[in-house]
Amino acid sequence: MERLNLLNNQFSNQDTAALMHVAQAPADPILSLSTGFKADTNTNKVNLGVGAYRTEEGKPLVFPVVRAAEAKICADHSLDKEYLPIDGNQDFNRGARGVLFGWEHADVTSGRVASSQTLSGTGALRVVGEFLAKHKSSPIYVSDPTWGNHNTVFAKCGLDVRKYRYFNKKTKGLDFEGMIADLKAAAPGSTILLHTCAHNPTGVDPTLDQWKQIAAVVKERALYPFFDTAYQGFVSGNLDKDGEGLRYFVNQGFEMVIAQSFAKIMGLYGERTGALHFVCQDKGEAGRVLSQLKIIIRVNYSSPPKHGSRIAAMVLNDVKMRQ
Repeated sequence: MERLNLLNNQFSNQDTAALMHVAQAPADPILSLSTGFKADTNTNKVNLGVGAYRTEEGKPLVFPVVRAAEAKICADHSLDKEYLPIDGNQDFNRGARGVLFGWEHADVTSGRVASSQTLSGTGALRVVGEFLAKHKSSPIYVSDPTWGNHNTVFAKCGLDVRKYRYFNKKTKGLDFEGMIADLKAAAPGSTILLHTCAHNPTGVDPTLDQWKQIAAVVKERALYPFFDTAYQGFVSGNLDKDGEGLRYFVNQGFEMVIAQSFAKIMGLYGERTGALHFVCQDKGEAGRVLSQLKIIIRVNYSSPPKHGSRIAAMVLNDVKMRQ
């Protein structure tokens, strides 16, 4: 018995020591502000950290149409909680394409777009990043500045992350000449990350004429467009207006990839409802791309959550609710 206790103590000490070398990681600079905000007892506090929209009272807003969709879902006892396929809810994926391209656009149903539901926009970025690292092996250029997580996510995927000029601190506007010059100097075949609208963190967007000039350079340099779409509709109040740059690229025949989030525009933050879309040359290419995406998703989180995509699918595919 004494010998057994000695062995147990040895194993216990080994288990304890096995992770003693792990260092304390720094807190996330944005999300940790939310923790501090909740702990603060000041009644006049305002949270300017996390990118979320609130009521005048500072409370999370649940859209009435989301409440209405949830009520219908909860009342339908024929619905189950079975796993979704790896690429998610197909009704949601179709509705998500409608948001991006326009409800009557051919590519909503053409089959040349490989779509997959993801763990919101961040999950889409990660899956796309891993796909690009495996299948393109070329640099990815991001705007200077860009959303802080872009650099970290893409670097963790093994991508060579580079910058192009974007914000002019003197004018508080777009450094269009610098952006064009840097895109012209980018290595051919590189991926170019573009914000569809409401550029994060500057809020500065190209005009449609500037989008056309950007597209011309992207085509000339054989660059690969990657649109990050988190706020479509929140700039002008109109999905068509806010998506005009992305739609111009699609209508010019570009092959491209899109990461899309419904956190802000549908208030589905905690539901983690997003999508990715590879606009391919044809249906056959889209099928092959999707087959590779499924492998990446399977080893990351297997399949996406169901509830948020059900809500979004119901709203997006019902004309009255969509309005």
